[in-house]
Amino acid sequence: MTIPSKISAKKDCGFQFGNYSLFRILRRGAVATIYLGEHSHLGYKVVVKVLNNWMASQEQTRRFCAEARLHASIHHKNIVRILDFGVKGNIPFMVMDYAAHGTLQDYFKPGVALSLADILPFVENIANALQHIHNHNIIHRDIKPQNILLNLNNEVWLSDFGIALALQPWNSHTIPQDSVGTALYAAPEQIEGRPLKMSDQYSLAVLVYTWLCGQTPFMGSSVQLCKQHLYQEPLPLRDIVPSIPEYIEKAVLKALAKDPYQRFANVQDFAQTLMRMDEGYYTDPALPMLGAANAVQPEIIPYS
Repeated sequence: MTIPSKISAKKDCGFQFGNYSLFRILRRGAVATIYLGEHSHLGYKVVVKVLNNWMASQEQTRRFCAEARLHASIHHKNIVRILDFGVKGNIPFMVMDYAAHGTLQDYFKPGVALSLADILPFVENIANALQHIHNHNIIHRDIKPQNILLNLNNEVWLSDFGIALALQPWNSHTIPQDSVGTALYAAPEQIEGRPLKMSDQYSLAVLVYTWLCGQTPFMGSSVQLCKQHLYQEPLPLRDIVPSIPEYIEKAVLKALAKDPYQRFANVQDFAQTLMRMDEGYYTDPALPMLGAANAVQPEIIPYS
């Protein structure tokens, strides 16, 4: 079965795909298209991710199926659920929970500086999801607002494990060529093709910086962004928004350290530090808890 070409030409559509009626394109990517749909018999709304089989290579098909298997193996309240997977004709597809309130890209207005209190519930949920996958030796590698969904209660669901990397003895030494992810949020070591768990912490710190300052730490083309992540220090947050406390600035800049081993020991430590600051437990600009005693220990990845 092939999807009619006329459907790809417009936003609204309506056609049957297995047990699901697909009626609107939510996002179109180079490899897959994401539709809003509905289970034909049970009536609940779903999101269906369909491989673009008219242009997909055998390797892309393999990766799509691997993504579904990896995603389905993860169970956490802040990670969107895989409800179904199948192949219709020769087209693989996966079915996920529907996020009624869209993504964080939709939720926060661009260019608006937010308070720490405004963003903390989201930061905490994202960090909890990331810590869960890190504990299972998985790196997401593509943390960005478009991949963070909001359900009906505005609770966070982390999504899109298309380039997630499972650190296993048989593949830990083989990093796919597309490991950069999205340049705006990519950690230096990820750009160099050696992503670590701390790379996801860096990406989350880019989000926090952007929300607190109303602008991203770096700007430009993909090439320019990669060079800035690698070699240029971000502008201090207080240079943009002077009212940001110095100790919050130091925490965010620590998570944005070029050297991954100078960041927080793990992503949850970063989020919890921000939470303690918001509660007033830390008021000393010197931030002794961010010193060498809390330095990240080298991450050991097994090789076969």
